[in-house]
Amino acid sequence: MTQAILIVDDDPAQRRILEEVVNRDGYRAIPVESGEAALAYLEGPAGADISLVVLDLVMPGIDGMEVLKRVHPQKPNLPVIVLTAHGGIETVVNVMREGASDFVVKPVSPERLHVSIRNALKVNALTGEITRLQKRQRGQLTFDDIIAPSRAMEQVIRLGKRAAQSNIPILIEGESGVGKEVIAAAIQGESERRGKPFVTVNCGAIPENLVESILFGHEKGAFTGAADKHAGKFQEASGGTLFLDEIGELPLDIQVKLLRALQEGEVDPVGSKKPVKVDIRLISATNRDMLQMVKEGRFREDLYYRLNVFPIHVPPLRERKEDIPDLVAHFIRRLAAEEGKPVVGISRDALGMLCTYEWPGNVRQIENTVFRAIVLCDGETLQVSDFPQIASLVEGYAEAAMPRPAQGAVHASQAFAHDGMMGTAITAPSSSYIPQHTQPQSNTLADFARSNFSDGISITDEAGNVRKLEDIEAEMIRLAIDKYKGHMTEVARRLGIGRSTLYRKVRDLGLEVREG
Repeated sequence: MTQAILIVDDDPAQRRILEEVVNRDGYRAIPVESGEAALAYLEGPAGADISLVVLDLVMPGIDGMEVLKRVHPQKPNLPVIVLTAHGGIETVVNVMREGASDFVVKPVSPERLHVSIRNALKVNALTGEITRLQKRQRGQLTFDDIIAPSRAMEQVIRLGKRAAQSNIPILIEGESGVGKEVIAAAIQGESERRGKPFVTVNCGAIPENLVESILFGHEKGAFTGAADKHAGKFQEASGGTLFLDEIGELPLDIQVKLLRALQEGEVDPVGSKKPVKVDIRLISATNRDMLQMVKEGRFREDLYYRLNVFPIHVPPLRERKEDIPDLVAHFIRRLAAEEGKPVVGISRDALGMLCTYEWPGNVRQIENTVFRAIVLCDGETLQVSDFPQIASLVEGYAEAAMPRPAQGAVHASQAFAHDGMMGTAITAPSSSYIPQHTQPQSNTLADFARSNFSDGISITDEAGNVRKLEDIEAEMIRLAIDKYKGHMTEVARRLGIGRSTLYRKVRDLGLEVREG
């Protein structure tokens, strides 16, 4: 979902200019004409969708300073950029003291506003992520921090909130990557154990010979290598919540000891002469069919019914695709800020493709996919071509995922073969990408290639078939590098592409370059 920016200015002309600048930068502008209208919008149900406010300071009625004073205490994380005709020190100090993120002196420079908006949103994205991580670390994460607006997740959140009101054992079921640990953390954050230890154990990642020691602890000298006393995860979580992920991976002998620990409220550390009392709230999770494991004798029936007192099933992402736009928007904001990339959104086609894909790896997979796309992206909006692996798996998007040709390179859809010779239907690149002194006399890219590279570039093979676009592009880049003796800045300028894009293409095409 595109980030929404509220524009507050009583001057209609100024408001239209700001709206144009904001829309041009890929955001969604929401203009209002007064402080009263701004407060009404921000305090209403749509106010939660606002990512940033551009606020005029001097307005009739409720002015910008009053809006700041009323909004900032309620929404301390909402960035506000103040517009003022007087950039005096006193004015700046006052607005910043009231919670403004930045100020811009009128008349507004589009470039200055662009930078201010970008910086404010980047800082806010990182601040929000840090806050979320801190809340999770302190055991204070809540269901309000979870991105799950779909109807399929309403039942999960309702059950989670109900379970948080007691110490009942919970079993969270769901495929790998659906967010079972986040649900468990939110249950802890909304329970009476909020702020207490939240200890996570991945039962499938512990070596079998160390499971007992890690869970229940051991005394010094209890076994070879036990140089010090170890408390164990149960004792670490005492007073708080113990989350056992992939509970189905526990060996049968450990299942017996786990059952006793739950029944008696105490654990027996390895080598200890007496048990240790613990007070834990147990939440377990699995991606297995536990009932089938019980029938096959791979999981104890009595332990299963002890764990499965309050089951919560988290549906896979393919069954709650309404969550995908919000998840993608969240990951774009966070990962673009972390990577220092200017990406602010995603194209409608690309988002439609992501919503069509089945996501077998669920939320974890979509996060990693957006991460890779942001690294690949050279612009401000993610395109279908930035998701080549997904596009190749979704019907109707494979062609759109082909590498975009460099400006000045031949595009396969613009070429045709005629008697085995290079055709003349190859459209010339825009003159904005070719310096005037190198503008070819002909209107075809083929003639441009011939005039600049003595070897020429053939778009057909010996059989008269059109060559792959990747091969043509590689040959043109190779010829340009040879002609300009490896001076990559000059090569990029002549081809009409950015230097970083050129280096990426050289790397992707496996070309060796020795800069002159």
